[in-house]
Amino acid sequence: MDQKISIKIAERTFNLTASSPQQEEVIRLAADAINRRLDGYTRKNPGKTLVELMSMVALNECACRISFQRDIDARKAEAEQLSSDLANYLTGTGKQQ
Repeated sequence: MDQKISIKIAERTFNLTASSPQQEEVIRLAADAINRRLDGYTRKNPGKTLVELMSMVALNECACRISFQRDIDARKAEAEQLSSDLANYLTGTGKQQ
């Protein structure tokens, strides 16, 4: 069941709809993370406009997401290789040392 929620980002209120309690939690956590990052950039970069600061937040969050996805992809490839190596070992088709 959809639930209407309100979140605040950069002192602006946004009315959204969450399709589940889990999605609501994720949205609220994301808003909190954005606000914390924005506060940090605001302190480090006085005089920057909100658009500039939010652009920095978006760039940082996207860069983190891409880095995280690359890490996941590398771990997945490593797990697949280990699984293949184990299967080869168990079937006796692996290289003998």
